[in-house]
Amino acid sequence: MFYWLMKNLIAGPLLRGIFRPWVVGLDNVPASGAVILASNHLSFIDSIFLPIVVDRHVSFLAKSDYFTRRGLKGWATRAFMNATGQLPIDRSGGKASEASLNTGLAVLARGEILGIYPEGTRSPDGKLYRGRTGVARMILEAGVPVVPVAMVDTAEIMPIGRRIPRVGRIGIIIGEPLDFSRFEGMEGDRFILRSVTDEIMYALHALGSQEYVDVYASTVKEKRAALADPASTPPVAVPSQSAPAAPEARPAR
Repeated sequence: MFYWLMKNLIAGPLLRGIFRPWVVGLDNVPASGAVILASNHLSFIDSIFLPIVVDRHVSFLAKSDYFTRRGLKGWATRAFMNATGQLPIDRSGGKASEASLNTGLAVLARGEILGIYPEGTRSPDGKLYRGRTGVARMILEAGVPVVPVAMVDTAEIMPIGRRIPRVGRIGIIIGEPLDFSRFEGMEGDRFILRSVTDEIMYALHALGSQEYVDVYASTVKEKRAALADPASTPPVAVPSQSAPAAPEARPAR
């Protein structure tokens, strides 16, 4: 109920009036049934504006740190995350990854919309990075369609490190659903998981204007942190940049 009030009567109308988001392809989001919205990730506000423009309830998996902060600021952050449909997950890996998978599957089992960022973290520089295969496993286990979404200019409005967003206009481009039913029962095959993930990243690259880099965004962040630390070992060079291979270009299995 609180989510509905925030989205439809309080925060939603206010944010739409201030930032005037433009949307292309909204009719590509199914009117009912479980579906995954797979989006690029440029800014913290991606998880706010995408649910605002979609008529249905959208749940995003958010890092658990947002829900465990202390003090008044921590309470406000936690309340905001709950009000906007965010679900806490532990990104430490291992058993935590399994729990995160189950959290997402529970949302889909209820026939709802789950928002996912295949890159796993925000882009450090506005480029599109290699997708994590966890999203592919969730897709195949749930047997649901995937709708690619390109967020536009959200990093200009609220870049990493900025606490208050600038006033400006953002865009959202929603692509046609992707069907991976041909891989049913193959969620244990790592090559299939990579193929599915790459197809999603190809769709995201085709929707937007981001430059693609075939490394993980988290790796780039780690290398930048190492550069900032004089005692650390200098990072190796980032591999050459190219768009993810088109699905039809992959060798048949």
